[in-house]
Amino acid sequence: MFNILVALDFSEMTPALLVRAEFFARATQGKVWLVHVVPPDPDFIGYETGPQTERDYIARKFWEEHRQLQQQAETLRSQNIDAIALLLQGPTVETIVKEARKLTADLIVVGSHGRSGLYQVFIGSVSSGILQHATCPTLVIPACLKSEDH
Repeated sequence: MFNILVALDFSEMTPALLVRAEFFARATQGKVWLVHVVPPDPDFIGYETGPQTERDYIARKFWEEHRQLQQQAETLRSQNIDAIALLLQGPTVETIVKEARKLTADLIVVGSHGRSGLYQVFIGSVSSGILQHATCPTLVIPACLKSEDH
């Protein structure tokens, strides 16, 4: 079975990533793993968690992201694509690369927001990090190729 891991952040890149994932899934009769990574639990990394209102806000945000992820998987399944949604918690690049290894992914599909300059120097980029650490081919979809450009 050809495993395709698609890293989603629910940005404007999401439709373009899903189009490419669907293409590869159909071409290989593969399985699509939609992965969204949320930040690690502050309790585990030594930060104060803040007031209950902040905790409630974060819980609602995670719930909404989980709902969106499930909805994307259901859309693919309705098009006869084998799709599973995974909401994971941890450092983004490390979590995606670790999950790709765990799933024995044959391909990672990720978007690039096209940031450059100081942002790249100080913050880095998820797509760059995945390219450096992935043990399987990685398809990076640039920001200039949104879904209407497929």
